Amino acid sequence: MEESYVADIQKEYSRIDSKWLNLHYKISVGLTIFAFVVECLIGWIVCNSSILNTTIPIYLLKFLIIPTGLNTLFILIDHNVINSESISQERKTYIISLLFVAICFVLFTVHVAFSELYFIFLIPCLLTMIYGDYKLTTITFIASTTSVIMSELFVKWDIDKVSIMDDVVRLGDFLIAIFILIAFWIISLVIIRFENEKNEAGIQKEIERQHLHKRLKTDELTGTYNRIAFRKAVKDMQEDEADNSYIFAIIDLDNFKKLNDTMGHLMGDHYLIEFGRILRENCLAAMSFRYGGDEFCILFKNYTIGAVVETCEKIQKDLKEVNNNNEIELSVTASIGVSYYSKGMLISKLIANADKALYEAKTLKNEICIFNEKTSNVKDVS
Repeated sequence: MEESYVADIQKEYSRIDSKWLNLHYKISVGLTIFAFVVECLIGWIVCNSSILNTTIPIYLLKFLIIPTGLNTLFILIDHNVINSESISQERKTYIISLLFVAICFVLFTVHVAFSELYFIFLIPCLLTMIYGDYKLTTITFIASTTSVIMSELFVKWDIDKVSIMDDVVRLGDFLIAIFILIAFWIISLVIIRFENEKNEAGIQKEIERQHLHKRLKTDELTGTYNRIAFRKAVKDMQEDEADNSYIFAIIDLDNFKKLNDTMGHLMGDHYLIEFGRILRENCLAAMSFRYGGDEFCILFKNYTIGAVVETCEKIQKDLKEVNNNNEIELSVTASIGVSYYSKGMLISKLIANADKALYEAKTLKNEICIFNEKTSNVKDVS
């Protein structure tokens, strides 16, 4: 149960990550469109002012066409990656994150004169935090820092750009930006760590709650459901408004009291444990309950009567093997009474019908008898 529950949580986390990944991609698209609009606005202002120090075609090529073209290319790659079925979600996350850094690199390099753009690289780092992946956040930070250094030291897109080595103010801004990026990276890792710890603690608490809930509904000795679970199951059956059919079976272990009296309670408990195992193995799509000391019941949902009888016969056969393995003279067998449930039927009536069938089965011993509501008689199907 624990492995299944953890798998369900991981599946839900993966769904949330996938949803965030799509938003991550859309933010990239949004940033590219926003940058294009701003580029057009700035271009219109510059081209209609006296600050333009080159020709309009060259200005448009360098500050509008080339950067927008590169970022559009990155977005197209993003689009193909997002919609690819051959790329794993983890790889998609890394590609989308690093292409976002590439978009920021283009915008920063083209407009490096604006020192505020240093902090555009905080955005791709911030967007990776939701994934809770130390490695991804670290790689994104390294890519962002490398982009800042490359743009400042090795790329001169704007001919008016002043080297940080020739301007103390720009050098100071550069160093401060690097320090802030490092600080933000460290803070991001701390946040991811505590968020992961919080999630793990929440999962552990929920697992413990699930275990407790299961113990409250499970018979400790046999591992089948107990009467508390039985009451909940029949209540759900009565409230079921869908077109589902139900068949109810009561099982009583023949000769069990004699076995207890002659061979002791340890042997009796052994048989109960073995019978619980048999029920769990044969009732994967049904619910089995320990109804009393040596009395069990099964609630079948959407089973044909043929499938119910087949399951009951398999239970009897497996119990016979337990007798053979224990090599005892007094064999424990299973008598089974079966009844149909119809909508609106009282649970007491359902159990009474099954009891009538069980009484007939115990008279014959190790038999399966079915109560017929229409004729109010019992049919032996063994």
